[in-house]
Amino acid sequence: MARTVFDDDYYRRFYSNKPVHTKRKIAQLAQAVDSFCQWWDLPVRSVLDVGAGPGYWRDWYKENRPRVTVHSTDVSEHACKKFGHELRDITSWRPERTYDLVICHGVLHYLTDAGAKTAIEHLAAACRGVLYVEAPTTHDLEHVVDKRTTDMNVHARSAQWYRKNLGQYFVQVGAGMWVSRKVGLALYDLERAKD
Repeated sequence: MARTVFDDDYYRRFYSNKPVHTKRKIAQLAQAVDSFCQWWDLPVRSVLDVGAGPGYWRDWYKENRPRVTVHSTDVSEHACKKFGHELRDITSWRPERTYDLVICHGVLHYLTDAGAKTAIEHLAAACRGVLYVEAPTTHDLEHVVDKRTTDMNVHARSAQWYRKNLGQYFVQVGAGMWVSRKVGLALYDLERAKD
């Protein structure tokens, strides 16, 4: 499988005509994730956005929670120049500080198994609160995503694979959110996935 190049053509193809994620949809998602953090009394004062792409999460925080510090990174030189992120590859970069909320939206499925495991380890080291992850699984790629608007040049893995690897460091709480095991958050049985 050829490696996807996150250049101008990529952004034109997947973020123009019929984008998978619009700025408005990401704003709704960001508000929901931020609200859940508040619900769990996990204040969001700092955010790390890995694979920030067009910067929609950062923009939402800037517009709605301007006191929150957002560190946005991307592996794409094009995205970093165009959208103002720091050039970082989560498979080789382990953040030196921790963040209340770590976002990894649309990244892990582009990585090899070894790369994704390393990335998860680095995300866990950086997260002192909540991790938001979006990564389509094998099932999603076969039955859920719109193949006309989704980059299919990715590594297909089962939900079980992601749960096993993320579960070493996080408790799954649903809707793409994972709470760091370092937090020790008391959750009702129906709020969390069983280990």
